[in-house]
Amino acid sequence: MTTPNTPYAILGDAGIRRLCEDFYRIMDTRAEVAELRAMHADDLGPVTERLTDYLTGWMGGPPRYAEKHGGVCLTEPHAPFHIGPKMTEQWLWCMEQALQEGGASDTVKDMLRVPLQRIAQAVQNRDNDDSPRNNPNVIAAG
Repeated sequence: MTTPNTPYAILGDAGIRRLCEDFYRIMDTRAEVAELRAMHADDLGPVTERLTDYLTGWMGGPPRYAEKHGGVCLTEPHAPFHIGPKMTEQWLWCMEQALQEGGASDTVKDMLRVPLQRIAQAVQNRDNDDSPRNNPNVIAAG
């Protein structure tokens, strides 16, 4: 018997949907992430669907987001928002809480921890919470 090797294989459609619903419920109800919540529309239903579709494919399942919306570009839909380290941390906190409250196994949490940090950092478009927008067309040379 083979051990499931992707988060999708472990969580399945229902588990990913529950994760996304928990994520937005936490964002909607916790005072410590009120600034992040304010960046979203009143109705969280559509964004919950989009995140569910995205994470389903990203976690190894069917590419539903790409099928419904075309290409998968995370930075474009987030570009109008000022996303600095504080928003990044709030997003990650909501996701960590959703994984915890949803009863995700340590295996799933370990599989997702670093990749979720990378996603959150990729969407960040400011170096600090008050800095001007990063220019995504500039490649840093060291």
